[in-house]
Amino acid sequence: MKKRKAGKIIFHVVMIFLALLSIFPFIWTISASFKTTGQLYNESPLKLIPKPFIVENYKRTWELLPFTSFLRNSLFISMIVPSLMILLSSMAAYAFAKLRFKGKNIIFMLILATMMLPSHVTLIPNYSIVRMLHWIDKYVAIMIPPLFTGINAFNIFFFRQYFLSIPKELEDAAIIDGCSRFKLFFTIIMPNSKPAIATVGILSFRSIWNSFLWPSIVLNTYDKMTLTVGLKYFQGVVSNWGELLAGTTVALIPVLVVFLIFQKYFIQTSMDSGFGGK
Repeated sequence: MKKRKAGKIIFHVVMIFLALLSIFPFIWTISASFKTTGQLYNESPLKLIPKPFIVENYKRTWELLPFTSFLRNSLFISMIVPSLMILLSSMAAYAFAKLRFKGKNIIFMLILATMMLPSHVTLIPNYSIVRMLHWIDKYVAIMIPPLFTGINAFNIFFFRQYFLSIPKELEDAAIIDGCSRFKLFFTIIMPNSKPAIATVGILSFRSIWNSFLWPSIVLNTYDKMTLTVGLKYFQGVVSNWGELLAGTTVALIPVLVVFLIFQKYFIQTSMDSGFGGK
């Protein structure tokens, strides 16, 4: 009994240490954004409480570049695209999980195969298509292509596995009562899939929010740039690390807020039998 208790204590100590080790860079970034240049270069990185505590870095960040536009663009795109991903991937996943049609397994495997392709492989073809459609420097150029990438393929796979865990008897009872497939999907399947929706929403939001390469290629106007692209330009404008870290901190906040709001469902997904598919 004592050995087991000692083992648990050691395990928890190690886990706490690893958690602190993982979160320390984020804590340091936030702390450093409130420090002067002298503090950043002369003080120990372990000194996390700024003395003096300044907010000039954040003020300068908003003065040097249109950060409000960057933030607004990122929030707009990061809400619209994940919403479309949830709608389209869940509908496709329902078909693969619950409906019968020829070639279902082959089509599903082909969709999963797109997850194995690095995004750089499709970069030139995607750019050529966007240019032919005259979408360069338009929001639609960074909203439509992600719907057909490996990110959404994973979403389809995730939803499918979760839908397989929903009892078939629930659907049969609804169909007997005269419920159509569309009504069944939107009134029964989706309301019972909140953990899966939250998980896909968090992962999709993070992916779109952090996206840099594709938006930097198709967007040329300052007022249309996302926050990640704006930070790259900001890096070339400022020489003060405090100001750059202030911009980085601003970019971290929305992802943390989204996770904190939906963490209950995110954790519940890992506890449910969502991956107990057939």
